[in-house]
Amino acid sequence: MKKIISVVGARPNFMKMAPVHKELQKYKSRIIHKIVHTGQHYDKKMSDVFFKELELPKPDIYLGVGSKSHAEQKAQIMIEFEKIILKEKPDLVMVYGDVNSTTAASIVSSKTLSANGRPVPVAHIESGLRSFDRTMPEEINRIITDVLSDYLFVTEPSGMRNLKREGIDDSKVFFVGNTMIDSLKFYLKKIKGSEILDELCISKNEYVLTTLHRPSNVDDKTNLKKILNIFKNINRISPDVAIVFPVHPRTLKMIDKFRLRNFTDEINNLIITEPLGYIDFLKLVSNARYVLTDSGGIQEETTYLQIPCLTLRENTERPVTSEIGTNEICGLNEKAVLTCIKKIESGKFRKGRIPKLWDGSASERIVSILREKI
Repeated sequence: MKKIISVVGARPNFMKMAPVHKELQKYKSRIIHKIVHTGQHYDKKMSDVFFKELELPKPDIYLGVGSKSHAEQKAQIMIEFEKIILKEKPDLVMVYGDVNSTTAASIVSSKTLSANGRPVPVAHIESGLRSFDRTMPEEINRIITDVLSDYLFVTEPSGMRNLKREGIDDSKVFFVGNTMIDSLKFYLKKIKGSEILDELCISKNEYVLTTLHRPSNVDDKTNLKKILNIFKNINRISPDVAIVFPVHPRTLKMIDKFRLRNFTDEINNLIITEPLGYIDFLKLVSNARYVLTDSGGIQEETTYLQIPCLTLRENTERPVTSEIGTNEICGLNEKAVLTCIKKIESGKFRKGRIPKLWDGSASERIVSILREKI
């Protein structure tokens, strides 16, 4: 009997893990899969609802780390996770994406000896992604985790190129596709039950969906005002289109800190909501006219759904979404954003293609490799 521990901490991790967990359950007579939730996202709307909607079991272990500085958060996760490793003695630790929980668990695993006298192996789901912007905390997390991992599961061709350039042994690297798309494809059937459009009094293709959470956008008053000004320009170009804005707690906090509530009140057709569950949010993405975001995962989801996506960042760690998908990297260049919006409104924005292996079977490929290797 082999034991695998998955470490998750933030909502993108849950979508990446859910299909892997379901696949592992097919082999539960031979594999024990335990889930450790660090509590990096501790708000119920950012965490608990996702476990319920993704049909995940209650985490076996909850660390309850909560909101702290990057250093404090990682340090506390490392202290607590070391105790878990020593007690559980797993054959493998799986980590997901690029959050602080991912790196902290990887460091602990690589420094803790397993029963065979070697460090506990680490499998990284979503390896090789690079923005080449080291001011992003996530970029540092990606690099560290990949260096320490024994199995690197890659979602797109750029990841293979990046890992080769960085000298990672080819025998550790596997191009398997995207488990986020596994979840998306599986749960698309369930969005029919979502009533979020009716609740918000909006209709398919008659609204823009926007999400913001990156520090470079929301922690800078000038940049945040630029984005809100883009919303005003959407009103000007498309006066009948609503702007649906599920507000991340961090973003709401900064809007209040910078005293921008009056600014948001001046934006016509702006619908501000609390963070939404996965099914409701997926319903909004799949029915939007287009999406404005600084999220990496949403760039992938819109590419699969072939919904135009305007990314309010200067770079992306997911270049396949802009090379062949529906994602346009606009930064905070208002002119570039408005040019794209006019193309969308006139039907001239590119349609995009779905990337290779984004077929809903990435988790099957991952588990098949792990069954052979561990």
